[in-house]
Amino acid sequence: MTKSLVTEASTAPLDVSLDSNLFLRTLFRELSGTLQKVVGLEEASELIGVVGKSMGREIDRKYKSALQVYNLSREQVAEVLVDLKNRIKGDFYIIEQTDEKIVFGNRVCPFGDKIKNRPSMCMMTSNLFGSIAAENLGYAKVELQETIAKGNPGCRVVVYLRLTKEAENAPGREYFK
Repeated sequence: MTKSLVTEASTAPLDVSLDSNLFLRTLFRELSGTLQKVVGLEEASELIGVVGKSMGREIDRKYKSALQVYNLSREQVAEVLVDLKNRIKGDFYIIEQTDEKIVFGNRVCPFGDKIKNRPSMCMMTSNLFGSIAAENLGYAKVELQETIAKGNPGCRVVVYLRLTKEAENAPGREYFK
């Protein structure tokens, strides 16, 4: 028989730092770490990317429904991407926005310290940003120039919206409508 840690006489909760948010971030960290060890960084990134792309489609539908639009404009795409990341406790902001690209900065990762040494988790950002931008604007290429996961103090994410020479030369992942 298992003995309970909380007795009938005790009404005070135990001092254990655990809530659903922390649990899910830890779960995602451990899952991505296991994937990186078992199949390698590239394959782990691909698998996480599949999930991110699916989530991107769902989130895109929710924002379009809330805004009551069929397609988001470039400005709306930029605002939606910042809003969605900040809703999940990131600190994203727009550095630059033109017809060719949107450059984002980020000071706080939504995964907190769970992101350290888990660059495959950044595929979630790449696929969310890329799938939403491409779905509304036809094309996107996402370059993760700097990431907290790789030890940078912040993130710098470039979403190319047109296949320019700069976009063509940038390492990254392409997305199409």
